Amino acid sequence: MTSSSPATGFDTLPLSPAMQDNLRQLGYLGMTPIQAAALPPALLGKDLIAQAKTGSGKTAAFALALLANLNPRRFAVQTLVLCPTRELADQVTTEIRRLARAEENIKVVTLCGGVPLRNQAASLETGAHIAVGTPGRIMDHLERGSLNIEALNTLVLDEADRMLDMGFYDDIATVARQCPRQRQTLLFSATYPQGIGQLSAQFMREPVLIKVEAQHDGGQIRQRWYEVKDSERLHAVSLLLNHFRPASTLAFCNTKAQCRDLVAVLQAQGFSALALYGELEQRERDQVLVQFANRSCSVLVATDVAARGLDIAQLEAVINVDITPDPEVHIHRIGRTGRAGAQGLALSLASLDEMGTVGKIEVLQGRESQWHPLSELAPTGQGALLPPMATLQIVGGRKEKIRAGDVLGALTGEAGFAKEQVGKINVNEFSTYVAVDRTIATEAARRLNAGRIKGRSVKVRLLEG
Repeated sequence: MTSSSPATGFDTLPLSPAMQDNLRQLGYLGMTPIQAAALPPALLGKDLIAQAKTGSGKTAAFALALLANLNPRRFAVQTLVLCPTRELADQVTTEIRRLARAEENIKVVTLCGGVPLRNQAASLETGAHIAVGTPGRIMDHLERGSLNIEALNTLVLDEADRMLDMGFYDDIATVARQCPRQRQTLLFSATYPQGIGQLSAQFMREPVLIKVEAQHDGGQIRQRWYEVKDSERLHAVSLLLNHFRPASTLAFCNTKAQCRDLVAVLQAQGFSALALYGELEQRERDQVLVQFANRSCSVLVATDVAARGLDIAQLEAVINVDITPDPEVHIHRIGRTGRAGAQGLALSLASLDEMGTVGKIEVLQGRESQWHPLSELAPTGQGALLPPMATLQIVGGRKEKIRAGDVLGALTGEAGFAKEQVGKINVNEFSTYVAVDRTIATEAARRLNAGRIKGRSVKVRLLEG
């Protein structure tokens, strides 16, 4: 079943009046193509294999189905959502909570690495309806008996292709085997590798197959290609940044080593750049993502696996430093920019060796690439390309009952800064990150260190972007 139909209203779906009200309040007006195609069969209890990419509205497509299947009065895990990364699990949890506001007290727990098992086990003990997590950590809880899934009626595999890329096939199979046989399975994937067919044959019952055509209007994304020798590649990235001067850029490399090398080159030239790859510790990943999302870092250099599930608002440019051998992943990469009606820029560097892959990308996009010489790139602005914000890290977070309002109050009250000089505030378990105008960053850190938050003195440091 292929769908590219125009969006229709959620009021055509058999959802409760409370859920319809909540969707209107959240600003969900028309369904995206994946929601229009997936929700009718999902709400009928059918198994689904849906091919759709990040940013297509797929989370709501499965969240509305699993919430319709849920009995809020039964305090037992009735839905399990498996995600490839902690970042995606956090995003999915947030979205489910927003959609679940229509019902009384639906409890969603996130089960991922990087957080002590015992804290999560305590959360589960008090009774949860929905568990969202990564395969390894979910398996840990199943083995220890802290996660009971006897009451499970819905299993969701989100971004299944990435979980397979990351080597989670056996873990997914182990979890699926322990789920009750009479359940609904919803599988979402951007691409359709061989492992998906194996999973569905083993664990799904006559799944409905849904494929939604690419969501991103190519017209919103300006694509430019540059032929480079391998020796010029890293320097070419600086040429692109100095010429186009995007405020926020996601640069893709195919390997961790290339990520590190590029960040070293960019930092040496005065750019604010950070790296994101699979082997980073969770604490470092969190810190890097916070700095990029709050506009304290101009360039995030990442591998595909690490960047999966990231949805950064106002991303002005994507640079393909290396061309990915998978043309669908290329479409996925450039689809991160040009969202919500904004113009985006997709810049790709390709060597002669990569021209075969470029040809496959052209076939998939249905158009020829626009090539430009590197020689036309000249600096267009004055001085270094610096991000508008800088990040302060405060030691202390949710554990110390710190809230975003406390931090904003300390900065605009005692410290004396204007509200407009303060950006995004992220309160994590043990740390709090606050973006402030770059020009006041050092002084803001000094004043917070000298002052108090919630009546207590705190330790604050300025993070290097």
